[in-house]
Amino acid sequence: MAGDLYHGPMDEIPHPPVPVETAVTELSLAIGQLMRRLRAEVNPGELTWSQLTTLARLERVGAMTTADLARSEHVKPQSMGTTLADLEQEGLVQRRPHPTDGRQVLFELTAEGIEARRQRNIAKREWLLAATAKLDPSEQQSLISAAALIKRLAES
Repeated sequence: MAGDLYHGPMDEIPHPPVPVETAVTELSLAIGQLMRRLRAEVNPGELTWSQLTTLARLERVGAMTTADLARSEHVKPQSMGTTLADLEQEGLVQRRPHPTDGRQVLFELTAEGIEARRQRNIAKREWLLAATAKLDPSEQQSLISAAALIKRLAES
């Protein structure tokens, strides 16, 4: 442009520092938007967020009681009971007797639940790969750096 003093690449222009509050707001919004997009892309069965996180926890941890699941997901046992009943009706979880306490039951993934989790993970990875492939190499490198920082924040 004729009147501009600078004609180099945009990433060489010094940027003023961003206030931490603005960065936190933008990060929170971006992560929320990405999570919603991932759910939309890989959740064809329209499972609720509670159902998805319950399936993920059962896959990671193994069989659990309703109370243990409720505590780990920070919900009331009644809410977890409803979530588990819906998942059981869909054939994604099943009950089995507790090995030491006859009054309790454990919930675990069924073969269908395991396959649903596997398919969801494949779909999520494929969507992320395709979306990332559309970025230029410097953006991909920035994304890798950002991922490391986000992981560090999550672990703090």
